[in-house]
Parts: sequence; C-alpha cells; structure tokens
Amino acid sequence: MLEPREGIPPVVADADALAEVIAAFAAGSDPVAVDAERASGYRYGQRAYLVQLRRAGAGTALIDPVGCPDLSALGAAIADAEWVLHAATQDLPCLRDIGMVPERLFDTELAGRLAGFARVGLGAMVENVLGYALEKGHSAVDWSTRPLPEPWLRYAALDVELLVDLRDALEAELTEQGKLEWAQQEFAAIAAAPPAAPRKDPWRRTSGMHKVRKRRQMAVVRELWEARDRIAQRRDVSPGKVLGDGAIVEAALAMPTSPRALAALPGFGQRMSRRQLEQWHGAVERARALPETELPQPGAQLNGPPPPRAWADKAPAAAARLAAARAAVSALAERLNLPQENLITPDTVRRLCWEPPADATVESVAQVLTGYGARPWQVDLVTPALTGALLPTA
Repeated sequence: MLEPREGIPPVVADADALAEVIAAFAAGSDPVAVDAERASGYRYGQRAYLVQLRRAGAGTALIDPVGCPDLSALGAAIADAEWVLHAATQDLPCLRDIGMVPERLFDTELAGRLAGFARVGLGAMVENVLGYALEKGHSAVDWSTRPLPEPWLRYAALDVELLVDLRDALEAELTEQGKLEWAQQEFAAIAAAPPAAPRKDPWRRTSGMHKVRKRRQMAVVRELWEARDRIAQRRDVSPGKVLGDGAIVEAALAMPTSPRALAALPGFGQRMSRRQLEQWHGAVERARALPETELPQPGAQLNGPPPPRAWADKAPAAAARLAAARAAVSALAERLNLPQENLITPDTVRRLCWEPPADATVESVAQVLTGYGARPWQVDLVTPALTGALLPTA
C-alpha cells in the first residue's frame, strides 16, 4: 500500500482546524486508530511531534502537537470509543502528556503476541495478516522537523490506514484460539495502569556502567550524567547528542586531573571547546571532592530478590524452585503458543520462588500471583504448574 485511500490529509496545526477534526471524530463510528510519532534520539524527552488518527466516517487526521499542544477536547470526543494502538505502552505516555487518555483500547502488537505470531512489528503484522506491505522507511526520522516532508506524512497516515482492519482480523484469530478474554484482560490492565513513577537513579543505566566498580568512579558517572541531562533539557536535544555514554564511562575510569587530560579521552577531544571541557571536568572534580558518606553505593537498591545467578550459592532451595518454575512456565507457554513473558512475567516468577507462601497451595499461590499484578487468566493457567514447582522434591 503506497498511498492512503483518501490521500494525505493536511496537517492540523491551529485551533480552527482542530475544532473541525474534533467534530468529525465525535460523529464517527466504530474504533479509532491512534498512533504518535516522537523524536527519540533527536530531542529531549519523549513528547509527541505528530498524532495520527483514523475512524470510520471521519477519515484520517494528522495533528501537530506543537501547534495544538492540548488535545484533551479531542480525547474527550472519542472517549467512548475503543482506541486501537500498536505497542500501546510506547505511545500512551506521550499521548497522556497532551491530554489523550483512552478508557478502552486494543493493542494489535500484544494481540499478535498472544496469538502466537513470531514477528509482531506493525509492518510484519499487516503483511502477514492482511496481505499488504507498508513502507517503513521513516520510523526513525526527526519528527520535530518543520515542515514535515510529504513522504513522512504519507508514511504516518499509512500507519493508521489499516490498523482497525488489523484489529478486526486479530480479534477473529484470538476468538478462534480461545484467547480473546485473555487479550481483553491485558488491554484493560494497560488502560487502567497509572503513569510510571520516575526512575530512581537513572544514571545507573548508563551504557557500559558494568565497567565502573569503585564508588568514587560511580560518583563521576552520576555528576557527568546529571550535568549532561541539565544541558540536554535546556537545549531540547537528546542527551546522547550532548555527550555519549561511552565518554562518561571513560572519564569515570580515568578520573582525569585536568581539562587537557580529559580531552585526551575518547568522546571528549576533536571539536569540543575549552569551555565545554572545563564544564565536564568540573563535574569530575565535584565527584572527586565528595565526602565518602555521599558517594553512591555499589549497586542500585534492590526492590525484590537478588539476581538469580547468585541464588545457587546463597539460597540453593530457592534456585531449585526457580529452575522448576521456569521449566513449567516454558512448557505451558509452548503448549499455549505464546511468549513466556506474556503468560507470566519473569519478575513475578522470581519473586514467588524467592519468597513462596509458607504453605504452597493452589489458593495461596494464586493469592501471591494476584498480589504481584497477574491477571485472572494468567493466575488460572499458571497457578497449578507453579504450585507444583514450589513443592520440595523427594
């Protein structure tokens, strides 16, 4: 499919045009296909730079959230409809930021996973299920570009062109497999989930962090990461464009004593100005001057069991339970033709095996799984297998 059925619609970027779209979509019928494009790798944060919608009776709309930053009236106009998204959890945060929050949704990527499809990207799903090939050449472009080039807009419109058709075909497939109720429970959980809490110590996710062992070096990573984040936010650019993760780790390992020494490290030389080098070296010096009591601890504070690789030595009984539980989940997932992580999250299995109920019965295990957020369909399917895995072997 090379062209949207009604052509490429004009980009909506002012209040009058938005009011027309709101009226048209409020009067439309059936589900609403929704997608959003971000500028990951180019801009700071994950805000939406284009929102695409399609609904029977309304056609396709392309909306510029820079010109129309508040889409809450549009969200309210289609609140009673089911929203169809592909990989909903990726788009919902940026949609929420502009006032669009679905009450009901259908996630075509998740539906594909539950139905047992090996490839669940939108292009692969449309091709495998509907028989159309979609051009996917513009997925990683800088969507903050203005004006948006026509080929990009064509690509964006095509992303929602067949989304409702894909939804209908997947619903039929899930019904045939007896999995539609499972999918509906998953969709309801996504729609009801609150916004994610801010990540604690995000600097610990710096790529290459595993090389940094000493607390003073960790402090350098933290100071450089936070300085970079402030600059990136002020300039509205991706942090990686300000300073690469590799450069941060190199500075932490080398602990350079001067801007000149810093300039000799990978990622800092070349076109970096003296002022920039002094700025980054200042972050290194702040870390060097910290008292021991303010240095970060070697590992992120665990919320849950330790990494499973340590279980065999520290808690062999728990390690045995985990091995049995993993084998049971794997066998059940294979029989049901769906990914293990969709049958039950690995974290839930680890927590259950690390700290099982004192009396491992079907009822007590089901209660623990529910407490960890497992949906009823998951609890019904995995509880018998996991209960057996918790029982000591003779």
